[in-house]
Amino acid sequence: MEAGGERFLRQRQVLLLFVFLGGSLAGSESRRYSVAEEKEKGFLIANLAKDLGLRVEELAARGAQVVSKGNKQHFQLSHQTGDLLLNEKLDREELCGPTEPCILHFQILLQNPLQFVTNELHIIDVNDHSPVFFENEMHLKILESTLPGAVIPLGNAEDLDVGRNSLQNYTITPNSHFHVLTRSRRDGRKYPELVLDKALDREEQPELSLTLTALDGGAPPRSGTAQINIQVLDINDNAPEFAQPLYEVAVLENTPVNSVIVTVSASDLDTGSFGTISYAFFHASEEIRKTFQLNPITGDMQLVKYLNFEAINSYEVDIEAKDGGGLSGKSTVIVQVVDVNDNPPELTLSSVNSPIPENSAETVLAVFSVSDLDSGDNGRVVCFIENNLPFILKPSVENFYTLMSEGALDRETRSEYNITITVTDLGTPRLKTKYNITVLVSDVNDNAPAFTQTSYTLFVRENNSPALHIGSVSATDRDSGTNALVTYSLLPPQDPHLPLASLVSINADNGHLFALRSLDYEALQAFEFRVGATDRGSPALSSEGAGARAGAGRQRQLALRAVPAAKRLRALHRAGAPGGRARLPGDQGGGGGRRLGPERLAVVPAAQGHGARAVRCVGAQWRGTHRQAAERARRSQAQAGGAGQGQRRASALRHCHVALAPGGRLLPALPAAPGGGPGPGPGRLAHRLPGDGVGLGVVALPLVGAPVRGGAAVQEEQGGLCGSLLGARGSLSRASGGRERHGDPVPELPVRGVSDWRLRDK
Repeated sequence: MEAGGERFLRQRQVLLLFVFLGGSLAGSESRRYSVAEEKEKGFLIANLAKDLGLRVEELAARGAQVVSKGNKQHFQLSHQTGDLLLNEKLDREELCGPTEPCILHFQILLQNPLQFVTNELHIIDVNDHSPVFFENEMHLKILESTLPGAVIPLGNAEDLDVGRNSLQNYTITPNSHFHVLTRSRRDGRKYPELVLDKALDREEQPELSLTLTALDGGAPPRSGTAQINIQVLDINDNAPEFAQPLYEVAVLENTPVNSVIVTVSASDLDTGSFGTISYAFFHASEEIRKTFQLNPITGDMQLVKYLNFEAINSYEVDIEAKDGGGLSGKSTVIVQVVDVNDNPPELTLSSVNSPIPENSAETVLAVFSVSDLDSGDNGRVVCFIENNLPFILKPSVENFYTLMSEGALDRETRSEYNITITVTDLGTPRLKTKYNITVLVSDVNDNAPAFTQTSYTLFVRENNSPALHIGSVSATDRDSGTNALVTYSLLPPQDPHLPLASLVSINADNGHLFALRSLDYEALQAFEFRVGATDRGSPALSSEGAGARAGAGRQRQLALRAVPAAKRLRALHRAGAPGGRARLPGDQGGGGGRRLGPERLAVVPAAQGHGARAVRCVGAQWRGTHRQAAERARRSQAQAGGAGQGQRRASALRHCHVALAPGGRLLPALPAAPGGGPGPGPGRLAHRLPGDGVGLGVVALPLVGAPVRGGAAVQEEQGGLCGSLLGARGSLSRASGGRERHGDPVPELPVRGVSDWRLRDK
């Protein structure tokens, strides 16, 4: 190893860490280990698993790692054995210079939960350096008149080792005229002084040659030597003498190069060449010679390079003043380097936890530390982030900070944050460092799909082809990725009798609706169903209730949706029939002319013409006795038979009223009973029931200015209703002369006291 002051320069550095926190932040007691320098790579320092009280497998599970200042990789941690090993050969002199003890600080970082274990490694010095003199030969001139006891300064040696292995003393041989004293400077360095024991005689011995030996305290000791050549001079009565034995000066570290920082001065009472003085550094180190320059005539001491407080904060410089006769005097200059705020704070990250789930509250994003190489207020730092962000900084141990989320985030509001950490010192002027961290927010399935419409109305022409695309529904999800993928489905119909699964299907991926079979307007004009949307998150979220209405329509006709009969009855009642009664047309025979009394009324579609298909309700009974019912039927038939046709016949049926009562219910369509006329389809349908199907009346309901969708059938069934929606087509007008669309004549329908019978949806 080569000697040199530069290797002793140390810069203070603070480690900055970012880690993932699974638990609480904690610090542990400092542990100290020791190892001798120059050990080979892989040398065992200690078993960390044992010292930490952990099993070996826990070290890997908790992500154990060794972190050193300045990210130096001095150590390696074996996750297989838990051993802490040297990662490289350590040179104590290079790492610490003359500082003793030589301590390397490092931390063991454990995660889940987060734990810092602060450790120190004491590097034990090995006696691997011998003392070395700056000058291998020294030339001295001593007046023969010098009295015994005089002290002559000598050049010192330097040993890079420390402690007992450092330079301990000096010896000189032969020593008939002199002995050597070992002195110590304030910084601990030892230097020799030559002491005259016996007066010199130039005439007897004009020159002397001595060997100066420097010894360290190692076992065995190492040594270094220098040759001293002494020339005995005639009398030069006075040696130069400095005005001050010690000069102290404070210099700002940013002082410009070539600035004179101090001027030393010495005087000599002699004359001639014996009184002429020159100045020089006395056994100065290489670092001093690189930093300062001394004018040999004026004694001005100048800077030749910039000072750096963080590297060296003081210098001790010995200066010699020598006259022409070879006599010299010595003085010392102490240079104190004054710190200026010339180093901005430093921030070091270990890792960043990104992305983070949006529903994670108080999640650790990063752990970092801050430092400043300056001293005093110049080296004290504070750090902060913007106030308008949902994050906070929490201080930890040894200038460590934790960046955490303050609460749960919302990715749908903001999916990315650019966080600027600002670190500023307290110096004048203040210096600051900014560090940007980008944090991504990952999606959590916290939004259910939402339909773009609350309801959809679809129009389909009858006799369509199967698998016809009849429309689409659409839902969106504010989440992202699979959480935003929507699956559509048909929900169970509210009407249990509606065969929805055989009518409509939906594409689960895009919401396209298809008619599964050919629709028949006469059988089903409209139906209503619900569609659900479910995302593919975990757990999946769904949205229900988007209603779709589909109607089978004919050309140039309005498709009406089917509604419960009770609503239509209330619509009829509100239309203005006095007493809630309506007349029954009877020109088709059947039940015309009977007064049915307070039976309930249901709306049924009209068949071609004005009649309606008769339906049978097993178990229905007339009010009163069978005898009374038969008598009423006979009278009605007799009156109808004698009334003729058209208006006259309808007028004869004025006594045939039907009560309009709410609460009707719809029954499935039944085929016509034998004797009750033809089945569904075009053609006129009989009103008459078979003999046991008593209690049925039929009325066609006109829709002013529009096609008629149905008629009304009434029947008493234990106080209830038997009715059925039947497919039909046709139209009626309020006045005589109305005609079907297909050209068949429509009988007049006198309606007493009813101004407007309109079918309504609500």
